[in-house]
Amino acid sequence: MKRFMCKSKIHRATVTSTDKDYEGSISVCPELLDDSDILPFEKVHVWNVTNGKRFVTYAIRGEKGTVCVNGSAALLCHAGDIVIIASFGVYDESELEGFRQRVVFVDENNCVK
Repeated sequence: MKRFMCKSKIHRATVTSTDKDYEGSISVCPELLDDSDILPFEKVHVWNVTNGKRFVTYAIRGEKGTVCVNGSAALLCHAGDIVIIASFGVYDESELEGFRQRVVFVDENNCVK
């Protein structure tokens, strides 16, 4: 049996900006992507803790300290909102022994705690 598991997440990042005219995606600080094992163009779920809205998009590398919501999803967030960015993977039962998701906790400046 295959299991769909939460592979990694960036917990409580602060949206630094939005750009509804960009073609789409969420731009994330390279350090946060690397630490959370989220690759550029990987599908991510974004949960807005501030307003409860959720959406699915893909991650791209942004500038240091930034989390910028782009495209139509920019209408679901504002600068200052707190979000959780999560990625998922499909695993065989045999791969789950010792499985742990990677969680990256950040401060209000999107720096790893």
